Amino acid sequence: MAVPHASSGARLLSAAVLLTLCGVGLVALALRSATPRADFAFTGGGEVRSLDPHAVTGVPEGRVVRLMYEGLVARNPRTLQPEPAAAASWTVTPDGRTYTFTLRADARWSNGDPVVAEDFRFSFLRLLDPATASEYASALWIVEGAREYTTGVDASGAAVVRDPARVAIRSLAERTLEIRLELPAVHFLQLLAGPNFVPVHRTSLEAVRAAYPEAWASRWTRPENLVTNGPFRLIERRIQDRLRFERNEHYWGARDVALRTVDVLAIERWSSALNLYLAGELDWVDGAIPTSLVPELAGREDFLNRPYYAVYFYRVNVTRPPFDTREFRTALATSLQRTPICDTVLKAGQKPAFSLVPLGIGGYLPPKVFGESPEYGRKMLEAAGFDAQDKAKKPRPLELHFNTSEVHRDIAEVVADQWRKTLGLDVRLRNQEWKSFLDAQSKLDYDLSRSSWIADYGDPLSFLEIWTTGHENNRTGWSNANYDDLIGAARRERDVARRLELFKRAEQLLLYELPCIPIYHYTTQNLVDPRVGGFASNQLNEQDPRRWFWRDDKELSQARAGRELEGRHVESHGPRAGLHARGPAEVAK
Repeated sequence: MAVPHASSGARLLSAAVLLTLCGVGLVALALRSATPRADFAFTGGGEVRSLDPHAVTGVPEGRVVRLMYEGLVARNPRTLQPEPAAAASWTVTPDGRTYTFTLRADARWSNGDPVVAEDFRFSFLRLLDPATASEYASALWIVEGAREYTTGVDASGAAVVRDPARVAIRSLAERTLEIRLELPAVHFLQLLAGPNFVPVHRTSLEAVRAAYPEAWASRWTRPENLVTNGPFRLIERRIQDRLRFERNEHYWGARDVALRTVDVLAIERWSSALNLYLAGELDWVDGAIPTSLVPELAGREDFLNRPYYAVYFYRVNVTRPPFDTREFRTALATSLQRTPICDTVLKAGQKPAFSLVPLGIGGYLPPKVFGESPEYGRKMLEAAGFDAQDKAKKPRPLELHFNTSEVHRDIAEVVADQWRKTLGLDVRLRNQEWKSFLDAQSKLDYDLSRSSWIADYGDPLSFLEIWTTGHENNRTGWSNANYDDLIGAARRERDVARRLELFKRAEQLLLYELPCIPIYHYTTQNLVDPRVGGFASNQLNEQDPRRWFWRDDKELSQARAGRELEGRHVESHGPRAGLHARGPAEVAK
């Protein structure tokens, strides 16, 4: 396929930058160029860990799920507010506890089967089932009977029968689903807009399980077996290369989905992704941009840099000495100089973080429990029983894990150097590919581990609940009953001011104990072709692939003038003439 935009200048970089990239990723470029490209291609990282929506945890996997599946509600990418998706409408009782969803009459699976309420009930129960081992199961424990179904014990700790009939998720009619909560939850609709709360096709899943009882999990998500209900369906998977999606013609809104095909490329190195973008093989790249390129990219039409509800931090394995003492963890956190990392390593407007929760999310003002002080860091190191000046009293060598990325390595090198100079620590760096990296975190097979958390919804709870005892995303071994109680009280509180105060008290405790070390709050950087319409810039960096389309020259001029046309999957005027029949190469002519 012809390179769509290389001649326009929109994807050109300076000769100096191109020289730094010369040879990096060119082999991958040559191999990928031999494959005809899709209408739209993007990458957000390496090989996805899973295509099972109830197992995914990472951003790359979440984006893939949103291509293939659709939940009851979706988040509007401009406002981030819930809007109808598979459910056409819903009602909520005055006490805020019972939600009744009415599904669309024309909602269909990719094989033509109707999407019914029982599909959601089955899927939510599957998410809660301990056999699924979903890291998001506990998010649904706000539903009556859900916690007991997952854990097999009641609130007193007594064993109970795991009966799905006791979970307050009920199919009242073919297209009517009722969900009753234990207590009101102001974030419930936002939660349901997440990628883990979509339905799976029971008939096809169980058919594969019956045919391949030992290997069903990997076979079920193969293109020939996977049945989905979203705007696109998976038609090809090449491990360590790409996922290819095709428009799902059975999707209720298919007539308003402009793109015919979408590729998601597995690319670990940002430099390789940039080469592919410059060559017109990728239309959207996001992720950690090499620091040397930020000044070159700043001000470009195709470079979007925005605030982000996300935090970069290091998880601490508190089960391993010397990390099992609060004093040692405090020494690490307070001796770290964050401003040089933001200003000289990242260079894209990131802010030093002294809290997990970003400022302003849901009206929240985070506490500041600690600051930066090398002197205090050395004092806390001594309190932990070590001496930065005495080799005989130094702790063992420490290992810092990060997933493969130039920027993660750059940050880790600066952090290791700071801790060496300030605390006399020997910090050894270890990079891992994405799957192995997440597995090591889950098994607590690390000392310190590069981490980040992106809000699942616009509420402090999204950042704070993961540190409760036993939460699947805790991954530090830390447990604190007082913290659990504060988060529990915040969940039950309906008064906004009191709820935020409970969150603040909980985070104060978290930052005192420091099972995680905040480093910076993100901005989000995207390189996206200016001709891509329907691309939203928001503080969750969430996209709605139903809205993407290729602008013609008139629409590009309108967008540059601030008069961008809205996405057309919701509006009644339908697709534009010829929109479905053309891809990026045709538009660029």
